[in-house]
Amino acid sequence: MTDRTGQIAVIFVSTRTDSDTQGYAAAAEAMDHLAAQQPGYRGVDSARGADGIGITVSWWADEASALAWRAHPDHAAIRERGRAEWYSAYEVAVAEVGRSYRWQADRDFEQNASICTPLP
Repeated sequence: MTDRTGQIAVIFVSTRTDSDTQGYAAAAEAMDHLAAQQPGYRGVDSARGADGIGITVSWWADEASALAWRAHPDHAAIRERGRAEWYSAYEVAVAEVGRSYRWQADRDFEQNASICTPLP
């Protein structure tokens, strides 16, 4: 995990419809690829449950980068298609990360001990 302190997190919580799963998957892949090419992009984490509820967090260097991604014409077009076809609801929250840390079990450690590594 990367230290996310100071980054902007755009948190997108959505509920998917059953409509056009192939089109949705293709659009999501295209948006992931396009976002990764944008200035200030720092990564994305995403998960979706069997109930259709998903959480995607895109990470940005600063507010200007996050806003530029929101305004990107291809992203805006896909957002409109999502409203019309792929989502029954969604919510977006934008936050600046004040601190960041991680924990990881070290499975290779001889005694199978756990490691806690706080990030600076």
